[in-house]
Amino acid sequence: MSEEYIEVRGAEEHNLTDLDVELPRESLNVVTGLSGSGKSSLAFETIYAEGQRRYIESLSAYARNFLGQMDKPQVESVEGLSPAISIDQKNAANNPRSTVGTVTELHDYLRLLYARVGTPHCPECGREVGEQSAQQMVRRIFDLPAGTKAKLLAPVVRDQKGAFEDLFEDLVNEGYSRVAVDGESYDLAYDDPDLDENYDHTVDVVVDRVTVTEDARSRITDSVETALDEADGVLKVVVPDAGPDTELGGATARSTGDLADDAADDRLVVEFSDALACTHCGIDISEIETRSFSFNSPHGACPECEGIGNTKEVSEDLVVVDTSKPIKDVFEAWSYQRSYYRTRLDAVAAHFGVSVDTPFDELDDAVQQAFLYGTSDEVVFERSTKNGTRRKEKRFEGVIPNLERRYVETDSESTRDHIETYMSVTTCPACDGTRLKPSSRAVLVDGTPITDVNRMSIGDALAQFEGMEAELDARDTKIAAEILKEIRARLGFMTEVGLEYLTLDREASTLSGGESQRIRLATQIGSGLVGVLYVLDEPSIGLHQRDNDRLLNTLEELRDLGNTLIVVEHDEETMRRADTVIDMGPGPGRHGGEVVANGSVADVMAATDSITGDYLAGREQIPVPDERRDYDDTLTVTGARQHNLRNLDVDLPIGAFTAITGVSGSGKSTLMHDILYKGLAREMNDNTSVDPGDHDAIEGTEHVETVRLIDQSPIGRTPRSNPATYTGIFDYIREKFAQTKLATQRGYKKGRFSFNVKGGRCEACGGQGTQKIDMNFLSDVHVPCEECGGDRYNDETLDVTFKGKTIADVLDMSVEEAHDFFEADSRLGRRLQLLEDVGLDYMRLGQPSTTLSGGEAQRVKLAEELGKQSSGDTLYLLDEPTTGLHSHDERKLIEVLQRLTDRGNTVVVIEHELDLVKNADHVVDLGPEGGAAGGDVVATGTPEAVARTDDSHTGRYLRDKLPAVDREGPRSGREKPALSDD
Repeated sequence: MSEEYIEVRGAEEHNLTDLDVELPRESLNVVTGLSGSGKSSLAFETIYAEGQRRYIESLSAYARNFLGQMDKPQVESVEGLSPAISIDQKNAANNPRSTVGTVTELHDYLRLLYARVGTPHCPECGREVGEQSAQQMVRRIFDLPAGTKAKLLAPVVRDQKGAFEDLFEDLVNEGYSRVAVDGESYDLAYDDPDLDENYDHTVDVVVDRVTVTEDARSRITDSVETALDEADGVLKVVVPDAGPDTELGGATARSTGDLADDAADDRLVVEFSDALACTHCGIDISEIETRSFSFNSPHGACPECEGIGNTKEVSEDLVVVDTSKPIKDVFEAWSYQRSYYRTRLDAVAAHFGVSVDTPFDELDDAVQQAFLYGTSDEVVFERSTKNGTRRKEKRFEGVIPNLERRYVETDSESTRDHIETYMSVTTCPACDGTRLKPSSRAVLVDGTPITDVNRMSIGDALAQFEGMEAELDARDTKIAAEILKEIRARLGFMTEVGLEYLTLDREASTLSGGESQRIRLATQIGSGLVGVLYVLDEPSIGLHQRDNDRLLNTLEELRDLGNTLIVVEHDEETMRRADTVIDMGPGPGRHGGEVVANGSVADVMAATDSITGDYLAGREQIPVPDERRDYDDTLTVTGARQHNLRNLDVDLPIGAFTAITGVSGSGKSTLMHDILYKGLAREMNDNTSVDPGDHDAIEGTEHVETVRLIDQSPIGRTPRSNPATYTGIFDYIREKFAQTKLATQRGYKKGRFSFNVKGGRCEACGGQGTQKIDMNFLSDVHVPCEECGGDRYNDETLDVTFKGKTIADVLDMSVEEAHDFFEADSRLGRRLQLLEDVGLDYMRLGQPSTTLSGGEAQRVKLAEELGKQSSGDTLYLLDEPTTGLHSHDERKLIEVLQRLTDRGNTVVVIEHELDLVKNADHVVDLGPEGGAAGGDVVATGTPEAVARTDDSHTGRYLRDKLPAVDREGPRSGREKPALSDD
């Protein structure tokens, strides 16, 4: 075998049919084909999986004990493999503390930059912070009330791993007897702290315990100087029994909250440094370290929100939804039928001389506020008991403070869950959503705090750091040179893959799969590795054609470094720029698993039995509609200004098919999800759990009966959920098995064939078919159940067969196989046909929902919607429905969307795929760029009208797809599709 190829022999994973294929090394290889034809089986589950298995086998036996054993893919041999790295679309970052900055490691370099060359300023007055002497610290201590007891500590170890046995011995030899280790006191004369050397510890030496009096000034001064010597210029003062108003130098730093070093909440702990203090405000600032800028550390996190950036608060809008209701019924969280609430509402109403039957909106603002937030004066409360009426005078707490107090104090989960329905997530008022404490926000580099940098888009941040050395002095320039180089390189790589519109503080959990994949791709480019095999899963997903060209340039750059790329992709431009295209097919599922064509794009176009080749060569194409639908009414969004939207007014035709387009980050998802869907859900369905984006109004809702969002979120979050259960098909299948002769004889009902309840399921795995293996510090691994072999059911249930197949056999069928198997049942046949109509004929009925891609999950939801009885007048919102679809399957999807619209419904999609956009009746193109440079309507109208708009990036690329538009597009050198003869 030539060393220039990766050679696969006898691959039989999933639907692969004894496949032999060669892929050239150090080249860009695209694996394409119909959905379900075996692309991922070849690229990920054969080539990449074998590479991973070999890597694990190369490790020591000790390491393999932790990693477990990986099954060998069903392949005879794979030769010529390089170390393999998979860059897929999974977004594993669900932690709200994870941001674009942290996952790209940019935040780590920013923290280092600000810790090394940042200039601290006072968070109160903004003055630059200077040094302070031991005498100044003593004066601060004497600001405490006379007689205050305090401990003077020297923090000699701060968050470091180790057992520190030698340190404790040295401290005893120096005459120290008391230490505080991780907040717990030890007497070294009697106690020997037993510390786990694998964990971080903090050790404070108790230098002195003093009472603040003039007689002790000399002693306190000596102890302060001693502590500064021991801890390299740092002193910690602890006031054990500080009152709530006790201050020390203007700063009250208490050990409270989940991020605190100590659980006690009645101590005052203040750190002094001989380097940092504002003598004007009397504020002492802790030593500036890299962790001072980490919102995941108590040393940097905002104490109010603990580094999250937002807080949960009871919302006035959720507590009072309809202000026209009377006082007794207006508060959603307080039922007037309960005596506790009734007595309070009656008393407050009597106090202000109004009736509880008075509509809330007729009350004066001051009275409304008193009901909501409490009274300033006392109210007479009366309560009837068996001994008579009891009277009590006190201030009324207020509905909202009452809910907030009970939420904190209650031990009842149900009470907390009930109150949470009236709470909304709001930006933390203390840090304004920046996550960091005031002293960290007051450190500046080139006049800019780190929080401002975090709020910048990647493109703006790159401009911020370009040439920054010119603004620094010679010393700081020398220190910062390498750090700035790394920061600019990472920002540059992110820009190259089309992510310049993302802000560094954006939560990683809000990124799409495509954005997460491109972030990992940028990280790999930055690593500069050579001779690596990269396997990518549809990196063009979610990218505008303009941005896709930049992504392809990046992939070619990665290849030119000497790496091999295998890209699973449907995008035409990616195939045209590939060195080699492997077309899988000829059909999906059992009809696939073969290599239909392998060679250059010209070779694939010449292959007459290649469906991909037919579309590339123009023998097959998705036609342009002969005419566009007319419309009379519109759904109009006015004043949309959420995120980067710039006070937009947008008309969406009723009873038509509309595409919302624009470059990545232009505001498409904000318009559809945050404003259109959430606004209609709140207005039409009284859904108070959603918080619509900022806008003035949505007009024309009388033309819409209901709104349905069909997005790419999972159809289920456990392996128990699958397409058959989600669409209701499994109910009909279980009925079929319950009606068989053997099931009737044994008395098996429909529930016997459910893997979610006891009786028929395998109890060893609980009906999941797999068992979870806890891998400690690694991700959990799911292996087939040894008892049932992955069938989910016990042997007695599997005795029952229908037409020779068990219930487990049916769940293992593809949609197409099940359609043939149940062809005599019209109910099942109709629902299975809908799944085929949306291009899911290859999907197994029992495929766990956790393994479905976002596009597959969306199409399952679409099929389920198609199966419902519709009277029309429904607004369907879809987010990139062509995700993961071959052109042939995309054609089917377009027919389904046109069918939905023909029923009198309104369909609105976010889409980049031009073949779908050209089939829309109306296009709303946002831009012109992403992020802060986007948020405007660039063009609206028919696809032809948008294509003639010079300022529209979408329009320029549409020109190549619309024969009727006589304008040159970016790819006009290729042959345009012919006009329809119909």
